[in-house]
Amino acid sequence: MKIFSISILCLVLYSFICNTVNSQTFNEEKEAAEKGIAEAQFNLALMYAKGQGVNQDFTKAKLWFEKAAAQGLPQAQTCLGTLYAQGQGVKQDFAKAKSWFEKAATQGFADAQTCLGTLYAQGQGVKQDFTKAKSWFEKAAAQGERLGKAHFNLGVLYYEGLGVKQDFAKAKFWFEESAKKGNAEAQYNLGIIYAEGQGVKQNLAKAKAWLEKAAEKGNPEAQEAIKKFPNN
Repeated sequence: MKIFSISILCLVLYSFICNTVNSQTFNEEKEAAEKGIAEAQFNLALMYAKGQGVNQDFTKAKLWFEKAAAQGLPQAQTCLGTLYAQGQGVKQDFAKAKSWFEKAATQGFADAQTCLGTLYAQGQGVKQDFTKAKSWFEKAAAQGERLGKAHFNLGVLYYEGLGVKQDFAKAKFWFEESAKKGNAEAQYNLGIIYAEGQGVKQNLAKAKAWLEKAAEKGNPEAQEAIKKFPNN
């Protein structure tokens, strides 16, 4: 089972800007950012982070994320925390990552709540605490966190019995919620649960269907597991 991964460089937030950015858009955002508009500062930071309309530069991304984060923008606070967690443009520092995630999480920002829960689950920058991890994951899941990472992590907690009583039925529920959102790891785990009949009646047809979904998304574990099914 794969557990607790922080999205690299806030990929969950890239939807805030268009996929194709031209120099004029970059210049417009830069002009607005220099005037102190937080949303423009955030967008400019994303452009630097992803290398859209400008050469990729994590140091400059950090600079503009900081400006937007200082104005209380939770998206920027979350991305800044991610830079510290990943060590991109800065020295890796989970304590600082935790601080920025917490600022955004307490504003109710689901992605930050998921990231903060991840730090507690892994014991990075904080003392490992599965109870706190579960609490933050639940807050994010209750808001329908977009990529289903919080739902997935809740599934792992119940599957492994981390901070909760082991409960395969609840694990299956949360993996399914995540899988419906397209999370390949959850689809893989759900396939294994159906294949082994954990918390659910064994159903090889459903197991194969979920593994195929995960395999189509490039999940290597699912691609390997699907080979063990007949007619493959």
